Amino acid sequence: MSRYDKPRFAHGLVSRRNMLKGSLASALTLPALSPTLASATEASEKDNIDLSHQWPFYGDHGQAGVTTPPQRHIMFMTFDMTTPTQQALQILLARWSAAIAQLVQGAAVGTVEPSRVGSVGTDTGEAVGLDPASLTVTIGMGPSLFTDTYGLAAKCPPHLRPLAALPSDNLQPELTGGALSLQACADDPQVAYHAIRVLARIAKSTGTAQTRWTVMGFGRASAGKGQETPRNLFGFKDGTRNLVEAAEFSQHVWIKDGPAWQQEGSYQVVRKIKMNIENWDTDRVSDQNQVFGRHKLSGAPLSGTHEFDPPDFHKHDSEGELVIPATAHIRLAAHENNQGVRILRRSYNYTDGLNPYGQLDAGLLFISYQNDPAHFETLQRKLGASDALNEYISHIGSGLFFVPPAAKEGSYIGAALFS
Repeated sequence: MSRYDKPRFAHGLVSRRNMLKGSLASALTLPALSPTLASATEASEKDNIDLSHQWPFYGDHGQAGVTTPPQRHIMFMTFDMTTPTQQALQILLARWSAAIAQLVQGAAVGTVEPSRVGSVGTDTGEAVGLDPASLTVTIGMGPSLFTDTYGLAAKCPPHLRPLAALPSDNLQPELTGGALSLQACADDPQVAYHAIRVLARIAKSTGTAQTRWTVMGFGRASAGKGQETPRNLFGFKDGTRNLVEAAEFSQHVWIKDGPAWQQEGSYQVVRKIKMNIENWDTDRVSDQNQVFGRHKLSGAPLSGTHEFDPPDFHKHDSEGELVIPATAHIRLAAHENNQGVRILRRSYNYTDGLNPYGQLDAGLLFISYQNDPAHFETLQRKLGASDALNEYISHIGSGLFFVPPAAKEGSYIGAALFS
């Protein structure tokens, strides 16, 4: 039972389906669950969520929302500065940090209904009565901030530069770049939306920044430690070999050298990847398996039996052909085939409804964290050149941001940059 004494279910708020289930039971006779659906139900029970859970905003290491186990929903937004001064940037980061510290506790940011007649509320109110739902909000800083305009030219993180052009790019300018990024993740989509809405209002009301582009995602497409591996919109398990251990985060995600203001920070790469779902759905599943290099249902590599079997990239079939094709996604992305390069994936599915032709407009909001963006570029160059998946995807949005370490209580994200 939540702190509001309202009934909750393992996977979120009460749904229309749950509310209607009792009344429909007498009218409908449902077939028994198939073994496949039953096993999926059992698996989901291992991945239950606690909507009352909170992640702290303040800390001594990296920001929450990087190595935090992925929540089920995301609201991602980028901003451009409208007042290009150091003072404006500091005010915005300080105001955002103070607000996030409240939001992650499930608290309103100021008043929802002011006592003075005619006043405007500082909080929009749509999260009143909702639990914190493991909300995290992660702040990123783009390359355009590290200039003399903001007094930060001498403190530009060494690897923060525009990403090199990649073979799979079909980028739309309106979905590219940004001076700042906000990544709000929560197990309740309305909690994530509310957080970004409130923070965007703060930017607007202070006259410091305006929104640039945004994506609302659902159904996390990456797994954390102890979580069941989710599926992307192509129906395949996504994130089977993702980083999950603290030692892996230390080696591949967190910045460990350089000045103190960047230590325990990271680099955030964001890509909006459009999927050609209509064509994909007409392909044979056996061909889809060849594209990914895995079995669709079990997630096992084509060279193995179980999801977490290590892929055997040298195995051949009876006709001498590679069991995992040379163009398979898992072969090209594997750290064994990329000089040990690894990144932390924190991706989500998204949908934009229908395109002008009446086709499904959906895809993957790809987000990765690494201590050097060159690691992402290394992987993407190989994937972009020969990945069989390229026939079905197009990278239409992109951004690169430095993620400063967490703020200590009484301070704000990025404060050390200005000292």
